[in-house]
Amino acid sequence: MTSLDMPQLLALAGAIGWASGVRLYLVVLLVGLAGFFGWMPLPGGLQMLSHPVVLVASGFMVFVEFFADKIPGLDSLWDMVHTVIRVPAGAALAAGVFGADNGAMALVAALLGGGLAATAHTAKATTRAAINTSPEPFSNVGASLVEDSLVPASLWLAVAHPVVFFIVFAIVLVMSVWLIRKSWRFLRGLVSRVRKIFSGKPDPGVVPAFQLKKPSSEDKSNV
Repeated sequence: MTSLDMPQLLALAGAIGWASGVRLYLVVLLVGLAGFFGWMPLPGGLQMLSHPVVLVASGFMVFVEFFADKIPGLDSLWDMVHTVIRVPAGAALAAGVFGADNGAMALVAALLGGGLAATAHTAKATTRAAINTSPEPFSNVGASLVEDSLVPASLWLAVAHPVVFFIVFAIVLVMSVWLIRKSWRFLRGLVSRVRKIFSGKPDPGVVPAFQLKKPSSEDKSNV
């Protein structure tokens, strides 16, 4: 089993950092399984993830998170609790791609991994909080399933096709920033609306965070 080359290591560090901000335990489980079954040569700093105890623990947490992330309200609480877990863990796992033998690259990977984990976590948390204002649960479950599939896809693409990964990853980062701005603006409007309601002022309403089209002039006149 040949070792990973530099483009693959860089792509893997980026994928692990970003994916840790979305599904930390799934990242640990998948990378550990890849090393345990010999699907991928794990760098020295990540070999501990293939230990049976780590696999059992991460597998249990993946099971818990899978269901917790699909219950509206509970998913946002889960994200809130994991704000202090996903970012440092993403930095540590990204640094583990290069290990202690390459201190400079490990430090750079830790900084980038932590930043990518923070970006992914913020995009996930704000978007899911905005989605939770919808009265139906299907959009929440759908968003969660998309996140479930993005993690293994990003890890595989980083190792199998690192150049393609970097191109797709750049697009995902741009979309993440857009989602953060869109969702954050919506949540600020929602908080302002709640404050006005409790202070006795008229309810100004709030524009949905995500809508397919703008209301037409006829719709406005019929309101």
